[in-house]
Amino acid sequence: MTTNETVFSLPTSKEKPATNGKVILVGAGPGDPDLLTVKALRCIQQADVIVYDRLVSNEIVELFPHHCEHIFVGKEAGNHCVPQADINQILVTQALSGKLVVRLKGGDPFIFGRGGEELEALLPFNIPFEVVPGITAASGCAAYSGIPLTHRDHAQSVQFITGHLKEGKDQIDWSSLARTNHTLVFYMGLNQSHVIRHKLSAYGMSLATPIAIVERGTSSQQRVHTGDLAHLESLAKEAASPALIVIGSVTTLTHNLNWFQAKQELETQSYPKVHQYQSPRKVS
Repeated sequence: MTTNETVFSLPTSKEKPATNGKVILVGAGPGDPDLLTVKALRCIQQADVIVYDRLVSNEIVELFPHHCEHIFVGKEAGNHCVPQADINQILVTQALSGKLVVRLKGGDPFIFGRGGEELEALLPFNIPFEVVPGITAASGCAAYSGIPLTHRDHAQSVQFITGHLKEGKDQIDWSSLARTNHTLVFYMGLNQSHVIRHKLSAYGMSLATPIAIVERGTSSQQRVHTGDLAHLESLAKEAASPALIVIGSVTTLTHNLNWFQAKQELETQSYPKVHQYQSPRKVS
């Protein structure tokens, strides 16, 4: 944790300053700092305040400039460090104090990131905002695992589904998910692996369907657990969060295409790291 990092400090002043601030909603990608976009890095370097959550990797946090305030609002299933309403208030208050606020989220902020909700909270205050997309976890983690989400011999479509399923509030069309020639990616699904297995099999998906769980994808701690739908629960117990569940025959390709694991084993790095790049252009 950096020296000028704030675990949680809810600003109280709501007076509108002479100079308005701005909020930039930025996707940090799945974890590897080399997967940050050039614009994302530029926004981070020029921010007055960075509001970030636990899915932003430590390697990316190390890129935060020392001149800005760091506000950690991390949350995970069943444990919200800062409630969503308070996060919205932080963004509003910091921007109204005239600061350039970067709201940094893991992956892409518009894919299961509540980015839209946070921007809607800015509207009543006429706070200007921008969105910088990031590489979503499904794309980044699958690529680093050698799992093409679509493949002419395996899957002609792919679907992203939230794994935050609640009893009595299941709005997922499981019958459409259980079809063949289709790849499913469940975000945040480890704790609901038993529901996922039961629902998919109940609607006709074979228990022999190949699956993979990508744990801590794109990081040096990445692990890929493979098996079939029948063993999803046991595989989920072996994996640590954050993790993605990928279901479909494309997952079998990881055994031959997992370039990242091979690279880790060889420990070769022939390209410059992201922190070596300079970003002189100002964020407009």
